[in-house]
Amino acid sequence: MGRTSDAKDRLMAAVAELFWTQSYDSSTIDQICEKAGVKKGSFYYFFDGKAQLVEASLDREWEAYKPQLDAIFSASVPPMDRIVGHIRFMIAGQAELKAKHGYVLGCPLATLGSEICTQDSNLRRKVQAIMDHGVQYLESAIRDADAAGDISVPNPREKARVVRAFQLGVLMQARIRNEMMILNELEPGTLEILGLSRVQGTPSRPSAALTPA
Repeated sequence: MGRTSDAKDRLMAAVAELFWTQSYDSSTIDQICEKAGVKKGSFYYFFDGKAQLVEASLDREWEAYKPQLDAIFSASVPPMDRIVGHIRFMIAGQAELKAKHGYVLGCPLATLGSEICTQDSNLRRKVQAIMDHGVQYLESAIRDADAAGDISVPNPREKARVVRAFQLGVLMQARIRNEMMILNELEPGTLEILGLSRVQGTPSRPSAALTPA
């Protein structure tokens, strides 16, 4: 069944890639096992079914991703730098994935969540919880930027949700069209939502956020 020590991790890594590059429904247990190099009997040793595997995989991926967000949104980083830095981090990640798979893949949580939202309530809640955690990072940066006088946002939580909805929409359009150029809208569009004018895609006032990462 493959080494017990890593078979479970390989299954979680395999399903994460498959539901992102294909879809949840089209990713069969046979495909997952083949990609992971794990026998089907071993799959059921660890998991009752595909949904349970995906839930475990989401937790695994979040734990791996969270330290990167912690670094990008560190309180030691100026708040506008955090917001712009995260956008540039997302774009760089999408570029790497397109180079590997040939497609712009967008946000895996949005893709999975929109597919399973009417099919599996446990998975839907798991996706929503992780997405909510992500918005909290953005909310904190917006709140700090408002306190610093960089922007004026009376309700950082609401604004963070609006910004994230815009970003997910752009990511989805880039996935549908398979065009990286669409992602160029992320930075100026986000700044405009935050009340900053577009001047060649930058805020109208000087800001440390514009220094290259």
